[in-house]
Amino acid sequence: MSEPTTTSPAKTPPSPRPRGRRKVEIGTVTSDKMDKTRRVEVSRLVPHPKYGKYQKHRTICYVHDEQNETRVGDLVEIVETRPLSKSKRWRLLRIVRKAPAHEEADARKAALDAQANAEPAPDQADA
Repeated sequence: MSEPTTTSPAKTPPSPRPRGRRKVEIGTVTSDKMDKTRRVEVSRLVPHPKYGKYQKHRTICYVHDEQNETRVGDLVEIVETRPLSKSKRWRLLRIVRKAPAHEEADARKAALDAQANAEPAPDQADA
């Protein structure tokens, strides 16, 4: 007698590989002249190998800012991402602190916009 044939179970797709943890850095915006791109400087202190004195080192990152919401002097949190262009490898995560000069200017601009959008009051002098 012949033995019953066994069929192999259907192949399941391989489970997706877990993504590695992405680097998150905090830095200061040093240039906002490009559209949707910011130049962010990340500073760190590194001990000298021989003397142990701490030295300032900096890394320049080009960051994608979709809404063009950051200005020079803002403290921002950025996250590593896939290559977006030749030099852009970071994405804006959030604004930690706005630069003081720009905070006042933004508030002034918002007040002027609100005033311009308000309905003009009817003149009482014409009555």
